[in-house]
Amino acid sequence: QVQLVESGGGLVQPGGSLRLSCAASGSIFSINDMEWYRQAPGKQREWVAQIASDGATDYADSVKGRFTISRDNAKNTVYLEMNSLKPEDTAVYYCKLEIAPFSKWPPYDYWGQGTQVTVSS
Repeated sequence: QVQLVESGGGLVQPGGSLRLSCAASGSIFSINDMEWYRQAPGKQREWVAQIASDGATDYADSVKGRFTISRDNAKNTVYLEMNSLKPEDTAVYYCKLEIAPFSKWPPYDYWGQGTQVTVSS
């Protein structure tokens, strides 16, 4: 069994910062891509950022230059540093990790439970 636990969401004023974390535990042989998604009320879930196993990163245009994704492989954890937050960043943020639970097993996608980020004055 693999479990993902997210933390770090909350209420912040426009222009503020938050740092999200997503820690994986359980049966983990390797983790490939780590990603963040978000879903605002009444909207579809959208991709936010990705970090590959080699550390290569990619971002949605809407967050480029403001958000930074990073990973700590020793802790099986992915982070999302969010700066210069805007009201339109308000959403539930989800992590998605591509995890191979055992050697020679194919990787599966695992999702976190979501954490609420609200940007409001």
